[in-house]
Amino acid sequence: MDMLWNGWGDPAKAAPLPDSVTGLLRDLLGVKPRTTPALSLDDIRVPATTASPAALTALAEAAGGTEHVRTDDESRIRHTRGKSTPDLLRIRAADLTDVPQAVVLPGSHDEVLAVLRACGAHGLAVVPFGGGTSVVGGLAPRRSAFIALDLRRMDALLDLDPVSRTAVLQPGLRAPEAEALLAEQGFTLGHFPQSFEWATIGGFAAARSSGQASAGYGRFDEMVLGLTLATPEGTIETGRAPRSAAGPDLRQLILGSEGAFGVITSVTVRVRPRPEVCVYEGWRFASFAEGAAALRTLAQDGPRPTVLRLSDETETFIGLAQPESIGGDLSQSTAGCLAIAGYEGTPEDTALRREQAAAVLTACGGTLAGTEPGERWAHGRFSAPYLRDALLDVGAFAETLETAAFWSRIPDLYTAVRTALTDTLTAAGTPPLVMCHISHVYENGASLYFTVVSAQGEDPVAHWEPAKHAANEAVLAAGGTISHHHGVGTDHRDWYVREAGPLGISALRAVKRRLDPEGLLNPGVLLPGHALTD
Repeated sequence: MDMLWNGWGDPAKAAPLPDSVTGLLRDLLGVKPRTTPALSLDDIRVPATTASPAALTALAEAAGGTEHVRTDDESRIRHTRGKSTPDLLRIRAADLTDVPQAVVLPGSHDEVLAVLRACGAHGLAVVPFGGGTSVVGGLAPRRSAFIALDLRRMDALLDLDPVSRTAVLQPGLRAPEAEALLAEQGFTLGHFPQSFEWATIGGFAAARSSGQASAGYGRFDEMVLGLTLATPEGTIETGRAPRSAAGPDLRQLILGSEGAFGVITSVTVRVRPRPEVCVYEGWRFASFAEGAAALRTLAQDGPRPTVLRLSDETETFIGLAQPESIGGDLSQSTAGCLAIAGYEGTPEDTALRREQAAAVLTACGGTLAGTEPGERWAHGRFSAPYLRDALLDVGAFAETLETAAFWSRIPDLYTAVRTALTDTLTAAGTPPLVMCHISHVYENGASLYFTVVSAQGEDPVAHWEPAKHAANEAVLAAGGTISHHHGVGTDHRDWYVREAGPLGISALRAVKRRLDPEGLLNPGVLLPGHALTD
């Protein structure tokens, strides 16, 4: 099954907003119903491919047959951009400026290498495509003549070593299928980002993904023990041992490279036994500052839950901490902030950590709200993107952005980004609702995840650009990183250049030049310039 072409996820799970929420948006933010009818897939006319017959023949030979090269309208539309709000607004307006010339589906590492050679011979750029879930412009290269390299045929569990607790996974394997295959042998990856239902193993590695259970299982880049990379210049293989002092770790060069250095064709990951029990509970704090201090105490001194997150006052009041409860009676909302703590493992270990963590959270001013808020969060943990689509359908603008910083900088970072978004959108005549939660915690810092809702304005994409620019400036000024887990893409590239510094970017461009001398791979994503000489 394919994802919605003009929205997120499973079409059967898309649902309209409750009348109570639509009324709130109208009264609070001035959201006006959409007046133009929605386009269907059949309404969109795609320009004919500019790829030559010779190029298409070469691609078919490389990918193992003509059935693995698609130039039909629907396939090309479904591989146009990712799933950010601007991406969806553009495709809903039939903007096909980033449409691929063909969709190619290789079935092996060798076929990927052959496709790269064919693209080089015919002047076609290559955009690796996994689940298509990028929200930072990671699938919108700065070149018109490109193919989407869809890796869905490479979807196998190649090996599982129960003694070492490692698994070798192909890049096109979607996360639910990966979990199911591992579960058959009693293991789990433990990686559950909000994109879980559609994102792929290769995408997790390419974007340095972080899952909702990162407090217990770690980020995806911490799980990766080895990688195989196909480049126009050949193959790189990494990961002979769990740790090594044999020079710089090439895995770290590939992780987060977003398809700009090569195509990830296999990933060796750490796996763990499936937990016997999973318990999620809610905690109430009087303020975001008080709750953040409590999370910091657990992150630094333990015991650390498997899941640990905290919604600010606005997000708690609206109910976004539990997306499936949106539309409830707001008059019944409780003041303060809601934290979610989750525990996974054996019954004995889970009970002990819950007891120890409860003592810490209580001492930090928290009040136990029971398991009901936690179980509701767990039930609706992947629902927020569907809610975003429903907001767009009624004329609201909804988008997210995230960052991370050391604990001492979190308060100023939180205030700076909220202020930048509020001031910019209010000045544009669309005052926003800005919500935030701490989504990932570490001993030394945390990630902040912001959600912004406002009226769309006359031109929704143009309406968002100054606000996004202001938020990015605020992130760097306040000492945050431009991305904690969404990646760089094209949306964050200019700020990533400033964060990495001139010498750092020059070093990465030297790597790009060696692995991809013609600049075929995801041009303009991650690194500036349409070609290496720019």
